[in-house]
Amino acid sequence: MRAEIVAVGSELLLGDIADTNSPWLTSRLAEIGVDVHRHTVVGDNPERLAAALSEAAERADVVVVGGGLGPTQDDLTRFVVADLAGVALERHQGLVDHLEERFAHMGRPMPERNLVQCDLPVGARVLWPAGTAAGFTVTLREGTEIWCLPGPPWELHELAHRDLLPALAEAAGQGATISRLVRTAGIGESDVADRLGDLVADLEDEHGRANPSVAFLASGGEVRVRITAKATTREEAVARSQPVVDAVVDRLGRAVAGIDDEGPEHQVARLLVAGGHTLAVAESLTGGRVGERLVAVPGASSWFRGGLLCYATDLKATLGGVDRDLLAARGPVDDEVAAALARGAAQRCAADVGLGLVGVAGPEPQGDAEVGTVIAAVWDGRAEPATERQRRRQVPARTRVEIQRMASATALDLLRRVVAGDLVPAR
Repeated sequence: MRAEIVAVGSELLLGDIADTNSPWLTSRLAEIGVDVHRHTVVGDNPERLAAALSEAAERADVVVVGGGLGPTQDDLTRFVVADLAGVALERHQGLVDHLEERFAHMGRPMPERNLVQCDLPVGARVLWPAGTAAGFTVTLREGTEIWCLPGPPWELHELAHRDLLPALAEAAGQGATISRLVRTAGIGESDVADRLGDLVADLEDEHGRANPSVAFLASGGEVRVRITAKATTREEAVARSQPVVDAVVDRLGRAVAGIDDEGPEHQVARLLVAGGHTLAVAESLTGGRVGERLVAVPGASSWFRGGLLCYATDLKATLGGVDRDLLAARGPVDDEVAAALARGAAQRCAADVGLGLVGVAGPEPQGDAEVGTVIAAVWDGRAEPATERQRRRQVPARTRVEIQRMASATALDLLRRVVAGDLVPAR
């Protein structure tokens, strides 16, 4: 079954928001054996939207549309699809009742304009709303199904899981494509590719095709190895992918920072819990990004004591416990300052392990430190005597956010290696 996805909204074309729905839908559809051949983004213009949908319908068995179902004048999807299907719109009283009850429950008057969300093409199957906008599906005369889902991601996800995916899974028959991820840290993309080169070659047939296949994805300071497998069922696809996952993990060894949805913070959590130890962080450069990743791990309250946000130089002394003379002599972006912050975080938060992080996100250098300088330090007080370890890295001088993201990855990789005594288990 061939599918195309059309994302609707001028805000997507203007870059005001990113289209996260299309990649998400592609992954979910692949899992049930539906191949997505194309993504299209089109603005809030009826002629261009009609052309995009007509062209997609000529190529695909199924067209999934995200967006354009709200109550405002630029929400045009229902009108354009009705025209393509050659039918009028009809109002659904059940949807009217739903909207009135929803607004009454919120204690707000319902603007009359909301009722346009109850108007769907004649003969369409109604997809009951998760919010206020109903979805729907119609079949064009050529036999192509068009599924129209609301644009807000949480609403689209609910209607996709409840209605779209079960229906297409049944229509497509048995089939599944799954992707596994082996996440690495502290190693470059070319090094990863070199270590896995013969493995990738062995998987390919004489035409360069492979099942499972291997791809490399670098972003945010980590390299991910994606293993994609196709089979009749999801269980068979997982079983087919597992030997390749195991082989990748064995070859990359300590560079493996996580599997699938887990990153280095999950390894840190398991290791600290196993030893009955705790952690605290003191961040300057990253402004809380490391702490955010740590508390995303379920059960973090059992091992993560907390964090100090020491952005201003004077707060590194008053809050982080760094000696003022050291700051005056070395400046805030320094190996010894990072180590002092790590020690201060542990001591002030009564934790066994402390992480300190300083650097320069730009736009200007700070003293002798260039933009992109990252210095992470870990103070490890789990045994006597306590030990300290630092890592200095010069990351590419990109945007502030990219530097901060790569700094977080650098710090978490150092942390996991110290906590594990550099003997990091792959899983």
